[in-house]
Amino acid sequence: MSRTNEDHAHVQEFFGARAADWDRKFPGDGPAFAAAVAEFGLRPGDRVLDAGCGTGRALPELRAAVGDTGSVLGMDMTAQMLDAARQAGRGSRAALIRADVARLPLRDGALDAVFAAGLIAHLPEPAANLRELARVVRPGGRLALFHPIGRAALAARHGRELAPDDLRAEHNLGPLLSGSGWELTSYADEDARFLALAVRRP
Repeated sequence: MSRTNEDHAHVQEFFGARAADWDRKFPGDGPAFAAAVAEFGLRPGDRVLDAGCGTGRALPELRAAVGDTGSVLGMDMTAQMLDAARQAGRGSRAALIRADVARLPLRDGALDAVFAAGLIAHLPEPAANLRELARVVRPGGRLALFHPIGRAALAARHGRELAPDDLRAEHNLGPLLSGSGWELTSYADEDARFLALAVRRP
């Protein structure tokens, strides 16, 4: 089994086992998701992908932002997470697809935006995976990398200290995005949220 396949199997095992209780474990995250989507600046009619959508906590907010003329796609590689999203009623106004962000079943430039909550830490090949996200977004389109708590709070939750090689650190993330077809335009790492916004370069 390749390293990527091993990483994928680990991610599916980890999240699959936790899908049913995920929302109950983090009941207070809703306002942070809503605020992040609002700051993302989606417009009515936009085509947006929630990459690694999990239980779909961002999907209602994304739908509200793009309106009836827009389209919302929720994509995750863990079937149990998508099942939990459907059971929560979050698939009613979004298309839910099981797929890997390393090989998106979308044509070049198909989207206006990608929203990704908690995704970057689980990417087996971050530069290549971010390039794949860039491939499916039109030039000038946008990317949001989000987490409902900041890096320090997340590290403390897991009993770790912040490491200088953390991909989400601004000094690492900026060059990583730049080398993957994006330009970092906004960066916030606070106790109550992590939100990095980027624009797809021409």
